[in-house]
Amino acid sequence: MDILEILQGQPHPVNSADIADMLNDDGNVMSDRTVRHYLKQMDHEGLTTNTGRKGRMITPKGKTKVDNHAAFDKTGFLSAKIDQMTYAMTFDLETGVGTVVVNTIFVSLQDFENCLDKVERVFKYGYAMGTLAALLSSGTPCGQTVVPDGHVGLVTVCSVTLNGVLLKHGIPSHARFGGILELKEGKPRGFSHIIQYDGTTVDPLEVFIRSGMTNYIGAITTGTGAIGASFREIPADSRPMALTLSHKLDKVGLGGIFEIARRSRPLRGIPVSTGRAGMIVIGGLNPASIFEESGIRVKASALAGIMPYENLQHYSLLRKSLASIKRE
Repeated sequence: MDILEILQGQPHPVNSADIADMLNDDGNVMSDRTVRHYLKQMDHEGLTTNTGRKGRMITPKGKTKVDNHAAFDKTGFLSAKIDQMTYAMTFDLETGVGTVVVNTIFVSLQDFENCLDKVERVFKYGYAMGTLAALLSSGTPCGQTVVPDGHVGLVTVCSVTLNGVLLKHGIPSHARFGGILELKEGKPRGFSHIIQYDGTTVDPLEVFIRSGMTNYIGAITTGTGAIGASFREIPADSRPMALTLSHKLDKVGLGGIFEIARRSRPLRGIPVSTGRAGMIVIGGLNPASIFEESGIRVKASALAGIMPYENLQHYSLLRKSLASIKRE
């Protein structure tokens, strides 16, 4: 399992010597020879594939084994991953340089083209995390995988990016849950369903989107619908600074704060801890809802990786990127 977890965390083949070094760094002393023995066994079981001198890569069967291993012990894993990626991103709001946390959505090229108008409206009406995105062609590395043949990879900004910006300005934030936020005439009414981050191993918005519980088509046509959002808490005294940062984030295309309550007051029916302020943040994975609501199954992954801010572009340029990919 330790070897499989190492392979799952690498986007390229890894040889036995490097795997042994990584295991030793983690305190699991194992020789290169012993690693090779395990790899041969895993090749036979279909958990890994031998690419030759470059080393091994994990197979879909191997990934499933890792994901299913000790799921109960991983409860709360998502909360830990949020903290880890918050720390890992390097974006500097003042200079506009650094990395941000991103999500990925893999969809067939034709389906993406058919739904692009609706996807653009999700960004236009402020129901996505900011106004930036990227479009990757098939075969392009993306997070821990690559964009499949015949598909494009839509990259969106993850709302965890907001946590990182706040932290770098001295504001710690606690991500409590992800949920479905009901809208009426474009205004939030309250959460109809929630999943707490501390009690799940998968992103709540992935669950809600996949389950068909959103209504983005309604949101972008009449303003009445159901969108993905998350609920965070920040120190109450930091609210003025958070509002200032929110305006600055809007200007650089990373805005996503929907609402910040005052000290210790409930926000849209959600009680808030004493000395804290509640905050509703738009879900970065939301554009995936358009495809699912249109009957198109997509592979959507929250917290898929880290990407340089300069690699993102305004959503209005997605059509230009699509045209370029089609010409390849």
